[in-house]
Amino acid sequence: MTRDSNILHGPVFGEQVKTTTIKCLLNHLRPQSGWARVFGIEPRLDEVAVKKLLTYVPENVAFYPWMTVRKLLRYAASFRDHWNMDIERDLLERFDLDGTKKIKNLSKGMKAQVALICAVCPEPDLLLLDEPTSGLDPIVRREFIETVIGSYQEGDPEKRTVFVSTHLISEFEGLIDEFTIVEHGKNSITLETEEARNRYKRIRMRFEGDPPEIKENGILKISKNGEHIDVLTSEFTPNLETALRQYSPESLAVENLSLEEIFIAAAKMEKPNP
Repeated sequence: MTRDSNILHGPVFGEQVKTTTIKCLLNHLRPQSGWARVFGIEPRLDEVAVKKLLTYVPENVAFYPWMTVRKLLRYAASFRDHWNMDIERDLLERFDLDGTKKIKNLSKGMKAQVALICAVCPEPDLLLLDEPTSGLDPIVRREFIETVIGSYQEGDPEKRTVFVSTHLISEFEGLIDEFTIVEHGKNSITLETEEARNRYKRIRMRFEGDPPEIKENGILKISKNGEHIDVLTSEFTPNLETALRQYSPESLAVENLSLEEIFIAAAKMEKPNP
């Protein structure tokens, strides 16, 4: 990760892979080979320096149950050089959290909200999130993703990075600048979102009568349904569109894929043959 990056990574395919990656960044695990660096710093060499630059929300949070929400936030703030009280007040109100309520009396979703407040208020250079919206109801989840994370990034876009591991790809779609797919412990593909949208397309074609057999380079999948053909490609170019029009379809339409569809197509494309 470079300091000038402003990237929301997600998702990382494979439960163990994503957990191992995050643990290496936090120096909870050390790579058997290679290295992990956060803003040019190796966690195993200077863990304190790395952790001053980031905050982390695990999938399953654990707090002192006897503390109130307010006391927990003061406790978390005591470990930080910077803590934005305006953000704290805003998020407590936005999440409708009672600061006098004890942690042991909070639901799983409420605990996740408290963890998110603890992560955002220090305004770190790196926000490291592992399934951050797990346990949140759909309305709060959407608001957190669009408002809280969006505002965090916009606060200092040249400096702030969000690294997120999530299965809720569609909900993060508007915030993802770049994504990585890891297969069998290795980085199989990394793409900027705009590049991915330009490359991966669905081309819908309709013919009079039986559709012809289509054979062109860059095609991932062809689906036939009566007079209709759907072509999925990872290498869309105007030349490919021109080549497909040579098959004389009655109609042809080029459609964008959702980011989730791109992830699935890319993962299948990179998956080795058994």
